[in-house]
Amino acid sequence: MTKSELILAVAEQNTLHKQSAVMVVDMVFNELGKALAKGERVELRGFGVFEPRARKPRTARNPKTGKKVNVESKTAVHFKPGLDMRRRVDY
Repeated sequence: MTKSELILAVAEQNTLHKQSAVMVVDMVFNELGKALAKGERVELRGFGVFEPRARKPRTARNPKTGKKVNVESKTAVHFKPGLDMRRRVDY
């Protein structure tokens, strides 16, 4: 599902104009992004948890040249699905 498909689904299920659905979806994504950027954990009951995690610096290999490359430490977002989501997807 793409963002456009999500917007259309929100608009249809809630009898909203497409423009209103765009605003709702954008606000939700913006708030999730802000919280994660602050280092906060975002828990959506029944869906899952988004959590920023620090990754250590490491040495990687350039697949094209085979040359070793140093990769700096960074923060990545980890997602853990909730129980309801796992049941729906049938892990």
